[in-house]
Amino acid sequence: MTAKRAFDLAVAVPMLVVAAPILLVAMLAIRATSAGPAIFSQVRVGRGGALFACRKLRTMHRGTPSLPTHEAPAGSVTAVGKVLRATKIDELPQLWNVLKGEMSLVGPRPCLPTQAELIERRRELGVLTALPGITGLAQIKGIDMSDPRLCAESDAAYVKAASTGLDLKILLGTVFRA
Repeated sequence: MTAKRAFDLAVAVPMLVVAAPILLVAMLAIRATSAGPAIFSQVRVGRGGALFACRKLRTMHRGTPSLPTHEAPAGSVTAVGKVLRATKIDELPQLWNVLKGEMSLVGPRPCLPTQAELIERRRELGVLTALPGITGLAQIKGIDMSDPRLCAESDAAYVKAASTGLDLKILLGTVFRA
């Protein structure tokens, strides 16, 4: 087991236990205010370009097309979804992906298979060698996937400098930025 995997498990397991009541309340709020399941799976691109089912709390109305957030139709995010996104609570089910070894706590955010420009740029820069993360360097820098070149370059900088210390800094930056 690598140090990164040990770190992921040492943090993800207690986080999942602590987050369980928050997840339960969020799931009840989602179900009470909009039709559809509280948790959904979306196909995302993982390590080596392999596809996996990324878990999230549903923040959009049922039937919203599977598009990058910056391309989703206006008004597709529910009222509860806005709160969940602002607080990053919608990402908590991805702790399950971390436990399964499909994701890490920190790494490049997993993109949709339709984001061809971002995937190709990440492939060119060696980013796809890393597990995707719940959060990453691009997120704490305020860079989203709407700028594939800048996002991939930030992801590549993370992969090159990756360490437990950097992961801790990014995790803390994510928590205190939310």
